[in-house]
Amino acid sequence: MTLQWNSLDDRAVTQAKVLAADAVEQAGSGHPGTPISLAAAAYLIYQRHLRIDPADDQWLGRDRFVLSAGHASLLQYVQLYLAGMGLELDDLKKFRTMGSATPGHPEYRWTKGIEITTGPLGSGLASAVGFAMAQRRDKGIFDPEGGDDSPFAHDVYVIAGDGCLQEGISAEACSLAGTQELGNLIVIWDDNHISIEDDTSVSFNEDVLARFESYGWHTQRVDWLNSDGSYSEDVVSLDAALTAAKAETTKPSIIALRTIIGWPSPTKQNTGAIHGAKLGGDELRGLKEALGLDPDAMFAIDDEAVAHARDNAAQRGRSLRETWDAAFTAWSEANPDGARLLERLRADRRTPDMRENLPTFEEGKALATRAASGAVLNALAPTLPELWGGSADLAGSNNTAIMGEPSFIPASRQTSMWSGGPYGRNLHFGVREHAMAAIMNGIALDGLTRVYGGTFFVFSDYMRGAVRLAALMGLPVTYVWTHDSIGVGEDGPTHQPVEHLAAYRAIPNLSIVRPADAAETAEAWACSLEQTAGPVGLVLTRQALPNPARGEGALAAADGVKRGAYVLSDPAGDVDVILMGSGSEVQYCLEAQRLLAERGIGARVVSVPCMEWFDDQDQAYRDSVLLPEVSARVSIEAGIAEPWLRYLGCTGEAIAMTGFGQVGSADQLFEHFGFTAEAVVDAAMRQVEAAAK
Repeated sequence: MTLQWNSLDDRAVTQAKVLAADAVEQAGSGHPGTPISLAAAAYLIYQRHLRIDPADDQWLGRDRFVLSAGHASLLQYVQLYLAGMGLELDDLKKFRTMGSATPGHPEYRWTKGIEITTGPLGSGLASAVGFAMAQRRDKGIFDPEGGDDSPFAHDVYVIAGDGCLQEGISAEACSLAGTQELGNLIVIWDDNHISIEDDTSVSFNEDVLARFESYGWHTQRVDWLNSDGSYSEDVVSLDAALTAAKAETTKPSIIALRTIIGWPSPTKQNTGAIHGAKLGGDELRGLKEALGLDPDAMFAIDDEAVAHARDNAAQRGRSLRETWDAAFTAWSEANPDGARLLERLRADRRTPDMRENLPTFEEGKALATRAASGAVLNALAPTLPELWGGSADLAGSNNTAIMGEPSFIPASRQTSMWSGGPYGRNLHFGVREHAMAAIMNGIALDGLTRVYGGTFFVFSDYMRGAVRLAALMGLPVTYVWTHDSIGVGEDGPTHQPVEHLAAYRAIPNLSIVRPADAAETAEAWACSLEQTAGPVGLVLTRQALPNPARGEGALAAADGVKRGAYVLSDPAGDVDVILMGSGSEVQYCLEAQRLLAERGIGARVVSVPCMEWFDDQDQAYRDSVLLPEVSARVSIEAGIAEPWLRYLGCTGEAIAMTGFGQVGSADQLFEHFGFTAEAVVDAAMRQVEAAAK
């Protein structure tokens, strides 16, 4: 269909340019260049291509828009204003101010219409791959036979910059997107050749479209810089490219849009000076003169153009919604079971029988917590169709595969080991830890499924940026981090995480759970899936751990995991010393308790699988576990000591790592570094003696 575009649309684009420039000028800081030069492209997307309903920003059938170049936040804010999506002029005037709906970068849950906190460059593009994958999985769950008009079909639009494509995370994710043949993903690359350090030729000169073509993408180029040196914002050509991208359903699409950053500002366009700083008085006046506007007016509004944009967005939204509502109603009537499942997933509830399906493990039989995790995952999968995931090429080691379930891959990608199809359940991220975590963010933001992803804990360093964003956004994703300590053994210190527990515990709103045995692992999974407001990292062993009896007459039940720390075992008499640990080191606390009892010392053993959950408990509960009157305390964990200091007080003692690991078997390394029951006993005796003085 021929693009319908008139002078009011041109005026609305002009309005978008000056609003962005004025907002940065008033704030005194920001990134005006891209919001000015991409105003026409963003307006075209929002007003002609993006399927949205301004009256309902959570409409299930909406397309997703991801501004991967998040520093250009005004590009999106102004379009939300023009589309009547909840932002008003006063919001733009408060750009980058405390408490405003228009922070310097788009923030999920802060601003209506913002789908994701894109954060560092490239992360948004990587997460958009997750959005696209989630849409396909949603369709597979609810409407696998539906066509392009299915109520579960939608597209994902991305605006990315040169910086996004320079970051390695985008290469990881876009490679996977091509492998997955994500035809619902459309990327506009703002090919303006400028970054903060001015011309990108100093650091970035590959043939980007050739790279993406090699990934398996559909590629197009739209050049607004003409061969004669003139410049025109050719929205007709861009519209045609977007239409062609949408028509390509077997490949993700990228459109290289050649622009001049900051056009038509008189002296700063096409320079790094306009990338990340306000224009300044003279340049701002010059921009407005070039656009035919009053050079001295700030936040002047073309009421007719704004009304035109809002009316168009509202009418278009109502029309799209009416068509979708009819399709959704028909689907609901034909699929009552699916409709009930959808209702549960939209409310983010687990099935009532989830906990009933948790496996039990043979008491007395040693088992690695990574193996227990795999057993739990497979036991829960039948009643939780929303649960899916995989690992960064380590499914066999992380125990992340759901047995008997198909892989999420195009049918042509099946192998002798992995069969499946486009709607499968087992994900294969490849050796792409950072992209895996960002993709998981996009899947979680889609809102209907629960995703997990695994790798070795030492490689979680590669994931950290995306994990932080998940915590910042409060996304309910689960990380399966195995091979959790020096217990990795013979692979040596490069593969033995030492500082990682402390580093991840430092991220707000991230729960790190290190279960002591199979029973705690099952409870950890259940708690993770019940959590809806933040990510959970399950930190699991490679080596087998004891699986002692629990319940009456034995150790406390593992349901104490949900409170983060709990009394695992108490002495027969008074508590003289508190022994606390997590994961594989809890066994040494239990053995030390027995040895101390032989010396007449009463030791309480406290399992601390999750410090974050424990810290969330009220003071009364925390005091009931870590008795304030008992100053003699010992912690043991095969990581650095810092996280334990708040529980040890001024006088307690930590048995911990103080450097990197070594090569050797797990047993040799634990003995060498002092992670033994005897070391706990010695520390406990020092504590008791000091407390008695």
